[in-house]
Amino acid sequence: MHFRPALIALALVGGITSAPLPAAAQSELPDAALGVRIDSIANAALASTGAPSASVAVVLHGRVVYANAYGSAKLQPDVAAKPDMAYGIGSISKQFAAASVLMLQQEGKLSLNDPVSRFLPELTRSKDITIRELLSHTSGYQDYWPQDYVPPFMQQPITPQAILDHWAKQPLDFEPGTKWEYSNTNYVIASMIVAKVSGVPFFTFIQKRILDPLGMKSAIDYDVLGPSSIQPVGYMRYALGPLVPATPTGKGWIHGAGELAMTASDLAKWDIAMIRESLLAPASYKAFETTMLLRNGVSTGYGLGVDVGNMNGHRMISHNGEVAGFTAGNFVFPDDSVAVVVLTNQDAAPAYDVISQQIIRALFMTQGVTVKEHTDLAHRIFVDLQRGSIDRSLFTADANAYFSEAALRDFASSLDSLGAPVGFIQTSQSDRGGMTERSYRVMFRGGHAVRAWTYEMPDGKLEQYQVAPIG
Repeated sequence: MHFRPALIALALVGGITSAPLPAAAQSELPDAALGVRIDSIANAALASTGAPSASVAVVLHGRVVYANAYGSAKLQPDVAAKPDMAYGIGSISKQFAAASVLMLQQEGKLSLNDPVSRFLPELTRSKDITIRELLSHTSGYQDYWPQDYVPPFMQQPITPQAILDHWAKQPLDFEPGTKWEYSNTNYVIASMIVAKVSGVPFFTFIQKRILDPLGMKSAIDYDVLGPSSIQPVGYMRYALGPLVPATPTGKGWIHGAGELAMTASDLAKWDIAMIRESLLAPASYKAFETTMLLRNGVSTGYGLGVDVGNMNGHRMISHNGEVAGFTAGNFVFPDDSVAVVVLTNQDAAPAYDVISQQIIRALFMTQGVTVKEHTDLAHRIFVDLQRGSIDRSLFTADANAYFSEAALRDFASSLDSLGAPVGFIQTSQSDRGGMTERSYRVMFRGGHAVRAWTYEMPDGKLEQYQVAPIG
């Protein structure tokens, strides 16, 4: 399975209700209601997406305040998921490879600007490609695993050197530094450089220099030990068919690119170190979290093993991970001392993103009013529009003029046939023209969805409410 980072794909969850707090939960939340909300989000997401289980960890104020697991780690016979179970984290592992390189740079043993030829001169155009370009996916080396399944040849063991001999000695896909294109090959090369410079195997290096110092005791080399080393079974499905155990990769295929498995709480320890800048030097964290620019000055939105962006005005360092049978998401807000980790045991599944994005919204408050209250109001207005009416006290004079009788008839005739929304969530928020813009995704039965968005004045009245198809 590829380890490509995904743009935030906000799927919808309908019918979220309260759920009892499972006995396995570990909680130091300042507000018990938030724990109930997190449980409701996770349980509803599993029900709507069909994913077998999820393991969640939440960081507030720079410490883990909540960890819980939901659903089934194994389906036949049924085994309940628990927070102390390790899941494959796939490409989130790339952050550890990037940190290893930065540690060696701090020690003067290499530089991000070193050409690959200093360490692996036999690779294609190695004199023209830097380590920085490897870690930022701007090298041009071809990805050895772009498929969303495990091809037959990947079910057999391989060595990292054999991966490079086949994929890193081919012509480049593009000129170095001119394009961003995700490639697992880059991180096999990087991990081999770490091993060569440090004089120890790659996993030994990250275990001694990262995992042990941070107390990440559950972390294992999943690439070497395989599916039998962790308790959750990784699942997949063909189209909309039943869940079946995922086909595992052979030993050696995810070395450096996605080799780690661990608990959500242990991954949260890594996030805390990022928030506190406690493991690397400040200059290294800056390099790690700064977007790479292409030679033409265009931002890639990617640092060194992490996506770099923001969510509703909060700086966000994130990445997802996908490995045969597992999909995961890690979202860190360093300036807010907040992080959310969601691990699931189904590949190519949206459950991790559905859960994480709703938890993130539950954690952040806006102008003293929760995202939920804004969303509830937007939902109520949408239902009114389906009926051809609005509460005009909610709108400005401009908006009331826009909602003429003819406009309301068109809203009703085009929206009523969709039926009642089964999901309604906020997908983004930004400021413009002295107003707050909020966008929502509205989902209906049968997989139909539309976008709704509003502009809110400082006094709370809506200057705009529009609806359009999702392209």
